[in-house]
Amino acid sequence: MQVILLQRVAKLGQMGDVVDVKPGFARNFLLPQGKALSASKANIEAFEGRKAQLEAQNLETKAEAEAMSAKLDGQQFIVIRSASDAGALYGSVTTRDAAEAATAEGFTVDRKQVVLSAPIKELGLHDVSVVLHPEVEATIQLNVARSVEEAELQASGKSIQELAAEEEAAADFEIAELFDDIGAAASEDDDLVSTPEGEEAGDQDDTASA
Repeated sequence: MQVILLQRVAKLGQMGDVVDVKPGFARNFLLPQGKALSASKANIEAFEGRKAQLEAQNLETKAEAEAMSAKLDGQQFIVIRSASDAGALYGSVTTRDAAEAATAEGFTVDRKQVVLSAPIKELGLHDVSVVLHPEVEATIQLNVARSVEEAELQASGKSIQELAAEEEAAADFEIAELFDDIGAAASEDDDLVSTPEGEEAGDQDDTASA
């Protein structure tokens, strides 16, 4: 099926291009979202009549998107999720989650603008693309953690594996200290028990010598 593009579409063409696409892609995506029109003679003539207007609108929305991108690009947003000790999420982080995290921080982002190359199913820092305009993208980072404290540690550059190793080392240290305390307490008990016996032995020696 041939369509005429009303805006740039990634991997397909620029505004005004007449391209061949699968009918399903045209009906389910391009046409309902106003990205293209079927390439009939009437639609091509109508596009030529509106071309200047469409190009002006495109430049205006592109400028707005670039201004938004300058503020959004490089931002990091925290997403709190439950996960196993190994870092595997109980579920996944979706485009909706990414959009809501950005919106909560004052940015207007729709989930349809978020592009995930693969589902996010692990704790850690994940780069995500946000398409603000057919010609403008921003990259944000999702800090997926089990708590705000853990997110702050991840943001400082520590991985889940490093955090787990530190927690394990701290636990081992506490156990070692506990055993040291128990050993010290047992030693004190031995001293308390042995001292009276020594005193009695000394008393018996003094009596015998008398």
